[in-house]
Amino acid sequence: MNFIKNNVAIAILVLFAATASCSFTNDIDPGDKDKEELLINLISHVLERNHYSPAQLTDDFSKKVFKNFINDLDPAKRYFLQSDYDEFATYELLLDDEIRDSKVDLFTLAYERLEKRRGESEKIFTSVIKEPFDFYKKGEMMNTDYENIPYAKNTEELKEHWRKLLKFSALSNYYDKLEEQKDKPAAEKKSTTDIEKDVRDEVKRSMEENFDLNKDIERMDYFSFYLNSILTYFDPHTSYLAPQTKDRFDTAMSGKLEGIGARLQKKMDYIKVVEIISGGPAWRSEELEVGDIIMKVAQQNDTVATSIVGMRIGDAVDLIKGPKGSNVILTLKRVDGTIEDITLTRDIVEIEETFAKSVIVKDPAGSINYGLINLPKFYFDMENRNGRASGDDIKKEIERLKAQGMEGLVLDLRNNGGGSLREVIEMAGLFIEEGPVVQVALKNHKTQTYSDTDSSIIWDGPLVIMVNELSASASEILAAALQDYERAVIIGSKQTFGKGTVQNFEDLNRWVRNGDLGDLGAIKLTTQKFYRINGKSTQLEGVKSDIVTPDRYTYIEIGERDEEFPLPYDEIPAASYSKYNKYIDYNTTIAKSQARIASNETFSLIDLNAKWMSEQREENVIPLNYEDYKERLERLEKETEQFKKLEEYKNDLSFEYVDYEKKLIVTDTLLGQKRERWHKNLSQDVYLAEAINVLKDLKMSNIQNSGVSTIKN
Repeated sequence: MNFIKNNVAIAILVLFAATASCSFTNDIDPGDKDKEELLINLISHVLERNHYSPAQLTDDFSKKVFKNFINDLDPAKRYFLQSDYDEFATYELLLDDEIRDSKVDLFTLAYERLEKRRGESEKIFTSVIKEPFDFYKKGEMMNTDYENIPYAKNTEELKEHWRKLLKFSALSNYYDKLEEQKDKPAAEKKSTTDIEKDVRDEVKRSMEENFDLNKDIERMDYFSFYLNSILTYFDPHTSYLAPQTKDRFDTAMSGKLEGIGARLQKKMDYIKVVEIISGGPAWRSEELEVGDIIMKVAQQNDTVATSIVGMRIGDAVDLIKGPKGSNVILTLKRVDGTIEDITLTRDIVEIEETFAKSVIVKDPAGSINYGLINLPKFYFDMENRNGRASGDDIKKEIERLKAQGMEGLVLDLRNNGGGSLREVIEMAGLFIEEGPVVQVALKNHKTQTYSDTDSSIIWDGPLVIMVNELSASASEILAAALQDYERAVIIGSKQTFGKGTVQNFEDLNRWVRNGDLGDLGAIKLTTQKFYRINGKSTQLEGVKSDIVTPDRYTYIEIGERDEEFPLPYDEIPAASYSKYNKYIDYNTTIAKSQARIASNETFSLIDLNAKWMSEQREENVIPLNYEDYKERLERLEKETEQFKKLEEYKNDLSFEYVDYEKKLIVTDTLLGQKRERWHKNLSQDVYLAEAINVLKDLKMSNIQNSGVSTIKN
């Protein structure tokens, strides 16, 4: 028997066990009920005790958790029948009660039914895949908005749904192979009958591998999945990490990343890219983007790609990972709905590329030097307090830029997902005199103010901060503080990501003594909220740019506000602080920039492209007729031609940086290998060009762009 430390009385989260009509079979894992109930007890207690704002266990809670759990178990409706859903629905308003009673009834019922239906669906698949697909049947369509289509009423309807799913999966390959035929000699061309058989065989092998992988998924994997269906209701960043998942997280946090350098998340049936790791293969290739969905994975010598739709995320990650130097081919569904294959060479993350880096930017006349610092994340060495840290590195880069005659500074926080709060405080102090930087609210709603206590400043000249929708957490704290002081002009997306919360980890094993149930894993839970020094929260609202620029994510749901269960926005009293008040034309500069953007042809085209991408994402009904499918692709290709000018854009700036190891100034024509990718981006960066224009317009009452500053020790 296991005992919870301190014999605490626990408000219990409940999962659900099988009803009498769903008895165990030899093929279905009965699970460890003691461990499952213990996990429910532990997690319930830890959430109630430590979560910033624990969810109330109500009928509304029950209804929403039930909906998400059942939908996420079978998001494409490939397994469950309507009768199964009706049986599950008897628990729809009982989850809160089941939780208090520490039961696992619905979970077991749903798990056992899924295993049963999966076996039946494999037989359906085997039957359907034997029959040729008619790619020329008129009027046949596939609705990919699976959440809003009904469950099949019977096996015949389910079989028809499977036929369309498989045909849809094969159609893109059929189209590609027909396109390849155009360049082949007549003697090497295949008939449409042979091509249809080839693509059907490819789908067959891919799905067989998918079914085999699914057989390795254990009951505990699904139990973890269910726990996260519950925890997500508390907020999007609270989650359960099973022992294997925690091991992967610890590896990622230590920087020992090998693979493609991307953080993936499973939503419904799909594996989505949620972060590109700076310095990794995906980051260096520039081919993978946040928001892309990975549909298939193939190894270098594979003739058939493996579909990862519906696959456990751990298995998908294992397919994507591989030996350093080997290639992996990913089939992506882009944010605009288009399908594309990319090839990435696996490698470790180049840690050096995750650190701050700087470059001198020269205006077209070449007479004025501006500084640009790129900061991918707010890093610090967790194992060595005296190790490398972003605050120290930014200070060094500023000093180097000043030595080269910098007259204005751009700090690029685009795509910076956050990091150390300590480094934010340190960094803010480089630009302001002593004063508050951020307020933090605890669970008891008491607040703490974190301040810069050193009155000296490293850079007191013109400052612009670049942000986008993927600037989150620590990035938002720094941008918000310098905006509140009116120390920096913020340029970028309408608002940043909007993550104004802090998470901590709880090792569940420390709560149990004399445990004999093995590793219990951990939970990540939200324990604090950030507030600006003006009292407003960055939660949901993020930081609203002073100068708004359109970008590809403008009309796409990608921020905290687009999550289903985010913590709310609120406000607290402002801290005591004084604005910088050294710009003599702050508002005029902002107005001039906004006018330039409104009349800029490139920005207008970016906005048009963003709207077009959003519209394509809403197109859920796809033709299964080859001619109609081809016509649709040709229409999309024609529509995208108007956006090709964006690829051709080049600003009129020039760049140079100092190679401090070689003591050499490196110009456009002599680029070091590590800086080559970054430099290419800079010369094509319309946002940077406008940020430099803003620096030109900013005038300061005390220094008139002289760049003179005091030294901060």
